[in-house]
Amino acid sequence: MSFVIIVLAYLIGSVPFGLVIGKTFYGVDIRQHGSGNLGGTNTFRTLGKKAGIIVTLGDILKGTLAASLPVLFHYHGINPLIVGLFAVIGHMYPIFAGFKGGKAVATSGGILLFASPILFIALITIFAITLKITKYVSLSSMLTAVLGTILAFLMELKKGDGYILTYILIVLTIFVVYRHRANIKRIMNKTEPKVKF
Repeated sequence: MSFVIIVLAYLIGSVPFGLVIGKTFYGVDIRQHGSGNLGGTNTFRTLGKKAGIIVTLGDILKGTLAASLPVLFHYHGINPLIVGLFAVIGHMYPIFAGFKGGKAVATSGGILLFASPILFIALITIFAITLKITKYVSLSSMLTAVLGTILAFLMELKKGDGYILTYILIVLTIFVVYRHRANIKRIMNKTEPKVKF
């Protein structure tokens, strides 16, 4: 059963909402525009706010649904957070889009929405503040991931019942930073696009 749930999580994560929305409603393959990325940020830049919001919500809910699979199947043999990781892998390397996907941010957020809605809301707030200050989506995403790991550690330290959420967030942060390595170079070279409010 664990294997089935993991495969399902990966397939859920592999659904390329950016590609589907772009081709279905706009006749545009967003992989051929902007950064070429299938995530929400490139959708915003390429197709506009409405499409960007829909794709971002879809990518978030992929993580939430995947993490919910053990609960939906009434199976306790695998931690939901671990299942959620495979949805993030699917989002980054989707089988339905030539294994070239997004940057792990929104789907990682979806796992947190399942595991700790309060932490999810806190990180949305942190992301909004850092984005307002830096105007870099990429930098804000990485900073939010790091701060989220710290917050998760403090929360679990206080509860004293293990650090599974912290460990998962460490892995997710590594994913996020790795997937933004090109952005890091552009930030250093001052060629990274800024958000215009």
